[in-house]
Amino acid sequence: MKQNLGVSLSIMLSAACFTASAQEKTMLDSVIVRENRIQAPFGNQNRNIQIIDSKQISMLPVKSVNELLAYAAGVDIRQRGVSGTQADISIDGSTFDQVLVLLNGVKMSDPQTGHHMLNIPVPLSAIDHIEILRGPAARTYGLNALAGAVNIVTKQTKANFAAAQLYAGSSLQTDSATGNTYYGWGAQATVGVGGEAQSHLISLAHDEGNGYQYNTAFKANRVFYQNHVDLNSKNNIEAMGGYIKNSFGANGFYAAPKDVNSTETVQTVLGSVGYNYHPSSKFKLTPRISYRYNSDEYIFIKQNPLAYQNYHETEVVTGELQSSIELGKGVLGAGVEYRYENINSSNLGKWDRNNLGLYAEYKHSFSARLNAGAGLYGNYNSSYGWQLFPGVDIGYNVNNNWKIFANATTGERLPTYTDLYYKGPTNIGNAQLTPEHAFYAEGGLQWSRDVLFARATYFYRRTTDFIDWVRANPTDAWQPQNFQSINTQGFTAQVNYNVGKHASMPQGYKLTIGANYTYLQPVIETPATEISKYAVEALRHQFTASLQSLFFNRIQLDINTRYLYRINANDYTLMDIRIAYQQKHWALYADVNNLLDTRYKEISTVQLPGRWYTIGLKLNTTWK
Repeated sequence: MKQNLGVSLSIMLSAACFTASAQEKTMLDSVIVRENRIQAPFGNQNRNIQIIDSKQISMLPVKSVNELLAYAAGVDIRQRGVSGTQADISIDGSTFDQVLVLLNGVKMSDPQTGHHMLNIPVPLSAIDHIEILRGPAARTYGLNALAGAVNIVTKQTKANFAAAQLYAGSSLQTDSATGNTYYGWGAQATVGVGGEAQSHLISLAHDEGNGYQYNTAFKANRVFYQNHVDLNSKNNIEAMGGYIKNSFGANGFYAAPKDVNSTETVQTVLGSVGYNYHPSSKFKLTPRISYRYNSDEYIFIKQNPLAYQNYHETEVVTGELQSSIELGKGVLGAGVEYRYENINSSNLGKWDRNNLGLYAEYKHSFSARLNAGAGLYGNYNSSYGWQLFPGVDIGYNVNNNWKIFANATTGERLPTYTDLYYKGPTNIGNAQLTPEHAFYAEGGLQWSRDVLFARATYFYRRTTDFIDWVRANPTDAWQPQNFQSINTQGFTAQVNYNVGKHASMPQGYKLTIGANYTYLQPVIETPATEISKYAVEALRHQFTASLQSLFFNRIQLDINTRYLYRINANDYTLMDIRIAYQQKHWALYADVNNLLDTRYKEISTVQLPGRWYTIGLKLNTTWK
């Protein structure tokens, strides 16, 4: 640990952290956080929210949403494979089932398993920004946002544009069995056509490669469409649809070392239609219906598929009615959501369940400096009955630069069908599981000017009825239990400094540096003797850093580093670099990921790639 920590600290002297809040204050305050009822500028939020905008996305040496989120503060992306093949997402030490991912406010959660949460049909070129909310978010998003939520917001444009990129990369290592060099390549394209009354966006993406070690080849296709049509000044319609097919070798993904020849194919279809009614500037009514289909085919031995395979199909239909109304200095939001989930599985059987959620929240501005909010989410589930989840927040601007804020909130996560009914040689479900719950309290202090943003927060999260897969000894199968309670204390600090603007660097030159650190201390109440699979997998320390620069308005240099120390595993340091040459309508770039050639694992025994080289070309244009 000392050696890697020393490397990280030395890099910190010349590079700075990527923070999702790493933007100028004026830019941040203009970003509207797209919650489903009350939408407010970033500067009026009283929770630890991070924003990653499209400009930042274009500068980072990443090709998928999975890789992008790995740079965000407090977010732990635990990947299996490369180029977004498969990954689990955690926030502040949670499990992968405790985080809710949304696309334009539509939930991507799958009742089968959280492993499919990041099966996103959207390429990076179609994303406007990403909102990351740390802490339970039941009052905002309802169920399964036990530790936080990630909302991916796609572009809406009134101008015509096209963006595309082509990239290819390799580790320059060879497969000892075949003699082939490991490689991967991909292409993405997004076209937006817009006007005053409507806009349309369509994106296509393809990624494939032969992996980085035996049986890690992958192929993924994505297509996404979105529109926004104004019927008149008071009515508009928004619709979106997406599809992704993701096939990959799953060597060691779930049952190592026996699954060396396993493969998996996951397909996801997503669609939604929403109607926005604005009879006045103070009132808004939004009904929306959405549909999500997912299929998952897992073959344990690809040379002999009949030996053992699972096939799962899930469907989720959601109907929502959201509203908001301005009342003097306050805004009242209310809504109702009905969600139907079913599964048809060769392993888990046929099941369905219904969920009804009722929302109410109120946000009041007492003055230009002081605002507060309170909300309540009531949930009825056909398997678990009624439960209530309150939340409150308050923020005070001491002056134009200093702000203090605090909040307390609650959340719930339902057991997945895998938790309840899975049957396999190394994993057995438990139909007696009950939902897990969390209470969360947070306080923070932030300081912002045009050239500097800094924030420090402390939080406490208590998770009860925690669902963890456990076993008495290493030869037993894993089985989930409502395993004790976990109390987690955490401290986060982040800073971003726009050196170029502060130093009045000449036009065409930019330099931004910063730092970001998260410390977690989870404590299990009355630890049992069973071996735990998830309770102690969290990060103790997470440090991310980056330097983003531009010279002569043409040459871009970005250096990014991450230091991660897991409670039950070794620490490691990762460093990524992008060098690019850009013109008005095109850019040529070269990435080196894992520059230090670190040997590391993020999940169990899944060894991840060493040094990886990528070259790429980006094209973009606009027209009337």
